[in-house]
Amino acid sequence: MQISEMTALEMGRSIKKREISVLEATKDCLERIRVMEPEINSFVTVDEEAALESAREIQKKIDDGSMTGPLAGVPAAVKDNICTEGLKTTCSSKILWNFVPTYSAEAVLNMKKNGAVILGKTNMDEFAMGSTTETSAFGATKNPWNTDHVPGGSSGGSCAAVAACETIYALGSDTGGSIRQPSSFCGVTGLKPTYGTVSRYGLIAYGSSLDQIGPIAKDVSDCAAVLEMIASHDAKDSTSILRTDLDFTSALVDDVKGLRIGIPKDYFGEGLDEEVKQGVLKVADVLRSKGAEVELFDLSLVEYAIPAYYVIASAEASSNLARFDGVKYGYRAEEYEGLHNMYKKSRSEGFGEEVKRRIMLGSFVLSSGYYDAYYLKALRTKALIKQSFDRAFAKYDVILAPASPTTAPGLEESLSDPLKMYLGDIYTISVNLAGLPGITVPCCRDLAGLPIGVQIIGDCFQEKKIIRAAYAYEQARGPWQAPDCRMKQDPENCPAKEQPGATTQKGVE
Repeated sequence: MQISEMTALEMGRSIKKREISVLEATKDCLERIRVMEPEINSFVTVDEEAALESAREIQKKIDDGSMTGPLAGVPAAVKDNICTEGLKTTCSSKILWNFVPTYSAEAVLNMKKNGAVILGKTNMDEFAMGSTTETSAFGATKNPWNTDHVPGGSSGGSCAAVAACETIYALGSDTGGSIRQPSSFCGVTGLKPTYGTVSRYGLIAYGSSLDQIGPIAKDVSDCAAVLEMIASHDAKDSTSILRTDLDFTSALVDDVKGLRIGIPKDYFGEGLDEEVKQGVLKVADVLRSKGAEVELFDLSLVEYAIPAYYVIASAEASSNLARFDGVKYGYRAEEYEGLHNMYKKSRSEGFGEEVKRRIMLGSFVLSSGYYDAYYLKALRTKALIKQSFDRAFAKYDVILAPASPTTAPGLEESLSDPLKMYLGDIYTISVNLAGLPGITVPCCRDLAGLPIGVQIIGDCFQEKKIIRAAYAYEQARGPWQAPDCRMKQDPENCPAKEQPGATTQKGVE
């Protein structure tokens, strides 16, 4: 096994035992980035010099005993909408192409306190608006399992980087499934915490009432460890919640006896790919065989989630993105006449098509005469969706669902039909509307060899339950091998070909 193929906790243990050094781990990841990036394009910025210097400093602290955390010395990457002091943060947009923050996000500070080596910033859909990482101003990221396909989005760069072993773990942000959906497409594990668990200070806002930072890693144990590291109360974030139950790794127990699992009938209707359906149902069978109680139920209101989400998210985006005007930082049009013309030209030239589409939609639903008809109605629908989940969690401990209706679509398939792309979020956005935690775990592959992920959803502040269920399934599934990025050219020699639980011509094994 190469160093970069280790899990985060494995690497942390190896560093403590002096089997490898922090510098060796960092150099191995940087070399992997050099090899993979021409094809994958998962990074916007790689800060090699600072990463190597950081590795040397962290090694000294580990050696003198002042840094003892389980992830000390482990290389990581950060999504490019999370501020990093002195390191360019662009939101993968032309309008912030040269922005260098003067401060770091609270989540990044927590990483550094615990000895993370920051390799660089990962590619994303521009301002997190998209589901494919194709709206980036720096080019599309490719799926490491097959580079003719998208990695999902908006955290596609982080997920692809973890899948391709360019980084050991990464931070993403999740506004409507932007951690969970690309994790499913890339065959990695992604966790969206309860809203307010991880500080949003330093996260460049898309939809403030929906955004949440979370971990992306190779397995459930790593996600639990990273979440434990970055979760904290932060007075600088008015939505941050003071929690005392942040020992998420204590939930890594292979025991689901008596766990009540609900499967929404609403999620298994028209539009769900048969292979994805069978993959999710197989996970249910596995958990049932381990002692969990599994049953179908009616969640309701599913069909209203997408319109409510896009009204609310776009309205908040139109307000949040008003600050990018070419005055203080970022892109400014070269030729303009007067202040208002400078605003107009800078924003027209600096924002991409999808971002402009959502700003216009948000401005429309907030305008006089439409505020009550659209925005307030969407907020009422959001409250009803939360009530629907409350009723479900009165009966069930966790909910089992698909992460996406399909596996990763081909490049350029989604951008031609934005409405179709929006519908791809149907299984993830309700979690954000209700502020719930959710985790995606790879379960099998489709006939084309692309990963299928299963989503486990919990009630507010019940991360431990979803981690427990995900970990128990993961133990039954067995190891999940990283993709060989040459599989597109030579699928017979792909080591991921015999992935545990891979689907066959007859459906699911």
